[in-house]
Amino acid sequence: MQILISLLILGGLGLLFGALLGYASKVFHVESDERIDKIVSCLPGANCGGCGFAGCSNFAASVVSGQAQYSGCPVCNSTQREQIAEIMGVTAGEEEKMSAVVLCSGSASVAEEKYTYKGINDCNAAMRLGGGQKKCEYACIGLGTCVSVCKFGAISIKDGVAVIDSEKCTACGMCVNACPKHVIKLLPEKAERIVLCSSKQKGAAVTKSCRVGCIGCGLCAKVCPSEAITIQDNLAVIDSEKCTNCGACKEKCPRGIIA
Repeated sequence: MQILISLLILGGLGLLFGALLGYASKVFHVESDERIDKIVSCLPGANCGGCGFAGCSNFAASVVSGQAQYSGCPVCNSTQREQIAEIMGVTAGEEEKMSAVVLCSGSASVAEEKYTYKGINDCNAAMRLGGGQKKCEYACIGLGTCVSVCKFGAISIKDGVAVIDSEKCTACGMCVNACPKHVIKLLPEKAERIVLCSSKQKGAAVTKSCRVGCIGCGLCAKVCPSEAITIQDNLAVIDSEKCTNCGACKEKCPRGIIA
């Protein structure tokens, strides 16, 4: 008899909670915007996080809610952006193609080392040991942490420096965030003249640590006909908006580090 009563009580509680859950599901039901699924279908599906959101679905929901721009996915091509713009009922604008660039030329053959690193094959691990094995504090460590986070196979390590294939790069920014030395930047793909160095040390210090580092001599700035180059913190900086890609700076650079 006691078992029967217990079963009846449990059954009654089950029916009660079931009814409450059914009522709550109707009261708190939120209509799903069909545009979210449509946008997700236009996205590459990399879930790389380059847009700043937790995956493609979250990005799509943010676009619909107005928290993100329709063009916020750095992996999308122009066709996909146009499709998303059409779903959102806006006109797609012309987007400037960006690409990641490693601003360091300190390969193993030209960069001096403080010690021989034999630890974990990870730039962050080496960074904890005096900022890495290379004497230049701004040099690419070259252990491939950026390679491991790139979902598109656009990065490789050559002679101790990360090299990015602009054809494969989607400008998602994952490598930029992963680099402990912050020597990877997203730059306009049209920028043909780039100073491949990040050192802010004075010339004398640079020459002791790297045979090709920028010494801030200013020769490139002097020969630039469009005044597109300035020396900032001992480092030559090129304004891509002013640069006409004449190549005068590349020819004059005594260190050969202007692309």
